[in-house]
Amino acid sequence: MSSRSLSGIRLVAFDVDGVFTDGRFYLSDDGVETKAFHTQDGFGIRCLIDAGITVAVISGRTSGAVEKRMSELGVLHVIQGCEDKVAALDEVIEELNISAAECAYVGDDIPDLPLLNHVGYSVAVANAATALHQQCDYSTSDRGGGGAVREVCELILAAQGQ
Repeated sequence: MSSRSLSGIRLVAFDVDGVFTDGRFYLSDDGVETKAFHTQDGFGIRCLIDAGITVAVISGRTSGAVEKRMSELGVLHVIQGCEDKVAALDEVIEELNISAAECAYVGDDIPDLPLLNHVGYSVAVANAATALHQQCDYSTSDRGGGGAVREVCELILAAQGQ
């Protein structure tokens, strides 16, 4: 898909594990889970929001760290513990009164495929499963947890003249 198709993107949704993170999580002996987020990704998210583009995260897992980080960044649509990512995105789309064609989604693994096939622009991070690279509109140069989110934010902002 050309950058022209990115000019109409009004919502960018992201998976978390493997996209905002490198796919690892740390579990202490006490059962406390922690994740590492890339600072530059956070700045990219803020730039999208400042440009009037809505951001959502949709994750199959549930994490307090994700809730806190997304709150810090001003992400209003945080959906965790989600079994049906397409239905979750459709709820956000309906709330915003936009279409799936006006959405981009960024994923890294096979469970993301239904949602990647549902949106107007699909993105696989560099370290995504091979099947995603074969089916997505764009593959990042950067890995999940290593600047891939920022790369996507810059790509969309540039396409929209920001």
